[in-house]
Amino acid sequence: MSSSNKAIGGYFELELPAQKPFLYPDANCFQSARAAFLALLQIGKPKRVWIPLYICDSMLAPLRKAGVEFSFYSVNEKFHIVGDINMSPNDWLLYVNYFGICNDYIDRILAKFNPNQIVLDYSQAFYSPSRKCLAIIYSPRKFFGVPDGGLLVTCLPLVMPSVIDDGAVGRTTHLLKRLAGSAESGYADYQKAEQSLVEFEPHQMSSLTRRILNSVDFEEVRIRRNSNLLFLHEKLGKINKLLIDPLSIDGPLCYPFFIAQSGIRERLISERVFVATYWPDVLSMVDDSSCEASLVKNIIPLPCDQRYGDEEMKKISDICLDMLV
Repeated sequence: MSSSNKAIGGYFELELPAQKPFLYPDANCFQSARAAFLALLQIGKPKRVWIPLYICDSMLAPLRKAGVEFSFYSVNEKFHIVGDINMSPNDWLLYVNYFGICNDYIDRILAKFNPNQIVLDYSQAFYSPSRKCLAIIYSPRKFFGVPDGGLLVTCLPLVMPSVIDDGAVGRTTHLLKRLAGSAESGYADYQKAEQSLVEFEPHQMSSLTRRILNSVDFEEVRIRRNSNLLFLHEKLGKINKLLIDPLSIDGPLCYPFFIAQSGIRERLISERVFVATYWPDVLSMVDDSSCEASLVKNIIPLPCDQRYGDEEMKKISDICLDMLV
């Protein structure tokens, strides 16, 4: 709508800070990361995509919908590729920047394979440095309070869909309930919002999400997440099985605490520290003794986002350490 025909007066909209420059101005903005991936598959038409076993099952659905063959590969506890991958010229390799800690290894991947065949899944690495490759996919919903959103940066001549997602308002209930009340009060609404994004025919990101993202102070968020990660690593780094260099991680999704100690996840949740499991569906595809099974069962993604500070980080680390006494 042109500014000359914009409504003036009447009731107020939700009050948001003034718009700021977006972190990825060249990104193609979709309603979800899986929709962005499907759009990439539809324009690129690869013969086959190599994909890690340790991945969210939502990234498999676009491959099936696009009718693209895919082959799995394994990763070890450092998230390095295990075994040989023999890519043909029409194949792609999708690699996940797990928890944003794989930046150095990505350099090795891009040196080993043709970068124009590499798709980087940055769903867990919103602030990680960009790379020259076929495409990078981002998921701002994992980092900010928005009702939808997936970003795609690619060198392919992508034509954006004409349809704009119109379901954003219906996905805001959990965001508002958590703001006004408790995490528990909005959880059912959160699940409904997630389910509404199961349909991933590519649409443009909603106008509401664009406006919210344009009001985010990305630098302030990055600094707070980094500070919280350093706090947790100082307390837990010596017992974390993941070899993490906290200074190499920027704006982390979480603090990935890898420890084979039963009961910690349950204790955290009982004390209202809500931690996810990435990704339980993987267990149905792998042996119980596999590295992927160990990653699913033993990585506890401790919250370290911009909503929190030293007080919350101390509570989290104290609970973990108390369980190890």
